[in-house]
Amino acid sequence: MMETDSSAVPVPAQYATPDAWPERRVVARMPGSLPMGGIVAQTPIHAFASTPRTLALRAQPECEPARRDIDLHGQLAFVIDDVATAQEVASIVEASEHFGFREEAPGIATPPGMRMNKSVHWVADDALLGPLMARIAPLLPGQVGGARLHGRLSHRLNIYRYDQNDVFNRHLDGDWPGYGLNEARTAMLEWGGGLRSCLTMLLYLNDADDGVSGGNTRLLGRDRRWTDVTPKKGSALFFRHGLTPDSVIHIGCRVESVVPKYVARINVMYEFP
Repeated sequence: MMETDSSAVPVPAQYATPDAWPERRVVARMPGSLPMGGIVAQTPIHAFASTPRTLALRAQPECEPARRDIDLHGQLAFVIDDVATAQEVASIVEASEHFGFREEAPGIATPPGMRMNKSVHWVADDALLGPLMARIAPLLPGQVGGARLHGRLSHRLNIYRYDQNDVFNRHLDGDWPGYGLNEARTAMLEWGGGLRSCLTMLLYLNDADDGVSGGNTRLLGRDRRWTDVTPKKGSALFFRHGLTPDSVIHIGCRVESVVPKYVARINVMYEFP
């Protein structure tokens, strides 16, 4: 049975596809922080009972990932273009809207007024994340902070929807363990083995061609100057995160359009000695 949730943010009409997906499940619950303060104790994290056809990615000869480094005066940040096709990212948006966006974000602790957007977290699988990792792995740093690149991206997806006037004010991203599903796809499991994320991957799920205005990601360099990255559908921005001197302070700039901006935060995992 599908779990109903009266607190979920309404689904835009273009993504209302209630019959197009396998059964959805709640695989974990965590305290979730609200944009203006306060905690929702049992915020759900979702998964599908089986891999949706549209989220089982195949080789895409038209995707030719290419890396562009960003000059932040010594801090690690870069964009990889052509990571995913327009149809692939549209399917991620549709799945996220099917689970339902909420005001609170599970497992995220932000002070009042910092994260002013909507969130849904769900756990995918190797059918989605494996092909994405295969496309980008040759362009990722083999080592970060003394840790070695792991062969898989975390399967937990943090999806954010920025409606008109939404913003994510100045902040650092925390580092995370990796997560996946148990064999029955009924529970979220934390990966062990010395794995920890070192890089944020922000996969842009739509852009100006879809009617999005504003919503740049603004990065602060060591020279105290800001650099803007404009969302480009199917491209991904990467930067160092965690509580380190090399982590990149950034802002999710205000969205000015009625059309919302969608972005997926995916954690790039590294193996520590």
